[in-house]
Amino acid sequence: MAKATKKQALGRGLSALLKDPSNDIKSAEDKNADKVVGSIVELDLDSIEVNPFQPRTSFNEESLRELASSIKELGVIQPITVRKLDFNKYQLVSGERRFRASKLIGLATIPAYIRIANDQESLEMALVENIQRQDLDPIEIALSYQRLIEEINVTQEELSDRVGKNRSTIANYLRLLKLDPIIQTGMRDGFISMGHGRALINIEDTNDQLDIYEKIISEKLSVRDTEALVRNYKTPDDTPKKTKKQLPQFANKGRKELSDLLDTKVDVKVAKSGKGQLVLPFKDKDDFLRILNRIKSEN
Repeated sequence: MAKATKKQALGRGLSALLKDPSNDIKSAEDKNADKVVGSIVELDLDSIEVNPFQPRTSFNEESLRELASSIKELGVIQPITVRKLDFNKYQLVSGERRFRASKLIGLATIPAYIRIANDQESLEMALVENIQRQDLDPIEIALSYQRLIEEINVTQEELSDRVGKNRSTIANYLRLLKLDPIIQTGMRDGFISMGHGRALINIEDTNDQLDIYEKIISEKLSVRDTEALVRNYKTPDDTPKKTKKQLPQFANKGRKELSDLLDTKVDVKVAKSGKGQLVLPFKDKDDFLRILNRIKSEN
């Protein structure tokens, strides 16, 4: 208990040091910088601004309330990290959920590690720490990787070393950014998983991507079903076209009419002899009865 009290007192002492204009620390070479940088300091929440480089763009309100309740009971167990901007002015590097939750319950101060860094270092620290510690959605992670590569000017290999991920893993995330923006939004909102997105990447035409995306949503397709559907789309053009050309006009016309009438896909097969068959797929018992009743109602 004595150790905890001493630690808190130290934080308050450093806070007073930082509020003294005559001891304003602007670089790691300044007097008393070694006492502050890397130490846990109690900072006024009002002196901290959010980081514009923060990759997370949305925060779950219920999750924030739960964290706020935990902080109210136990305090902020893990300090946030900030960088010094000016006299008594700081910017978040990591820990925005803890910062927001602390403000939510009306705390005046929060324990923080202080770093002195330029914008590029701040961006790298924020992105790398968030990738490693936060439950970002796949698109947020992909955007974080992209920003690190472009703004910090690193290769995928170098990025792999910095974030502790395989280069292939990073490449798979980055490929998600080639998806249509509507699909990216669907992934961020949780309508589809990263597995669905990785399957859709193999479709180059964005209109086809969106067609399959809508089918995934409406039919609640699994990742495996989506992969199979994508394989069918990627079948060489001459195969499906050849099948359609062989289908007689009366059968093709009737197939479309039956599909509209029964509100389900109808498959028609016609042999050279003229004999053929109709195939009516159904999802489950209820769907089967629906189709059956639709047929009965037309008789």
